[in-house]
Amino acid sequence: MMTAPERTPMKQLHEVLHWYFRVRGRVARPATWRRNLVKTLAQSLTMWMVFLFALPAAVFWLEGHIGWGTWRFDSANARQAGAALFGAGWALAWTSAYWMVRYGDGTPLPADCTRRLSIAGPYRYVRNPMAMGSLAQGFAVGLFLGSPLVLLYALAGTLGWNFVVRPWEEHDLEQRFGEPYRRYRDAVRCWIPRLHPFVPDNDER
Repeated sequence: MMTAPERTPMKQLHEVLHWYFRVRGRVARPATWRRNLVKTLAQSLTMWMVFLFALPAAVFWLEGHIGWGTWRFDSANARQAGAALFGAGWALAWTSAYWMVRYGDGTPLPADCTRRLSIAGPYRYVRNPMAMGSLAQGFAVGLFLGSPLVLLYALAGTLGWNFVVRPWEEHDLEQRFGEPYRRYRDAVRCWIPRLHPFVPDNDER
């Protein structure tokens, strides 16, 4: 009697990763860039409410509930730095969203992703300016609240985005845009901005 091959943890992990990288972003339907900008605003407000307000509030409550509130820091300088960082992160994220929507013919979300490769504005200096801005806002909330646990929440979100979301996103972009994206990826770093803007070919923007 033949038995089925043993499914080791490594084999199961390989199967999960194989399935994960087979998932593709849903390309946006044709629409004006202004309509896409309105959709992006609605999507962003929803995500901000969840990831920058509701979840940090829950983490802040948990911190006090388990007795870690004694580790909080009450500093006017930290609150001012948090407010300034939040504003800077918002400006970077929304500037990046505008350029992606304006020239990408879609929105930033995988369920409504761009139809064209957009290499404009901040994207000529760094590959993930929108993520940088949004993640900076998470740290800003932690600073403003004086909460070490919220700062750890922001750090966990950063690591999760870098090691889980980013590989899928880059694989999806490579599959959809091919060589133009590979040239861009090889020339522009993920987190460290270039000193001079990347100049795409005439058929890329």
